[in-house]
Amino acid sequence: MEQASLFWRLGGMNALTAAVDATIPASKADPRLAGRLSGGCRDKLIEQLCAATGGPCTYTGRDMKSAHSGMNITEAEFGAVAENLIKTLDKFGVPAREKNELVGLVAPMKGDIVGH
Repeated sequence: MEQASLFWRLGGMNALTAAVDATIPASKADPRLAGRLSGGCRDKLIEQLCAATGGPCTYTGRDMKSAHSGMNITEAEFGAVAENLIKTLDKFGVPAREKNELVGLVAPMKGDIVGH
């Protein structure tokens, strides 16, 4: 398992889906986000994480800059969603190595998401 892709070390599609399905409602309920997250991106987010972690998916969504254009997402909002993801991963007992790798895949997207 040490050499398995992050996708498999996280638990595969069921685990990614569970993490997204827990993070979206937590973020929707987060007062720091004031209802800014619709959850309409759920399927594309799962697909994107699957592909990014070495799973069998191909991401078919838009690039992050055009997908978030006009939303004017702040650094604080991006941070709040990231925090909710980390709390979800902690709740599911994801080991530090895998959690850090996943966050390391998401964090670089910040520049294409914030402020557009």
